[in-house]
Amino acid sequence: MTQTPDLSAAVWRKSSFSGPDNECIEVADGFSGVLPVRDSKDPRGPSLLFTADAWTAFITGVRAGEFPTGR
Repeated sequence: MTQTPDLSAAVWRKSSFSGPDNECIEVADGFSGVLPVRDSKDPRGPSLLFTADAWTAFITGVRAGEFPTGR
């Protein structure tokens, strides 16, 4: 069983592609084996934890246009 990391001291960064409303995701670096991700509109809300492989697959899919933007 994997223990959830303590994210209370996480330093979050927002995408440089964040829109004018600053609605975007934020990520926190420096956690061994996982990449925490959260919704910038709800910084006290839940965070998702992705493995490095899962995050790489997600970013590859985004860059390939696999996810519709709804715009």
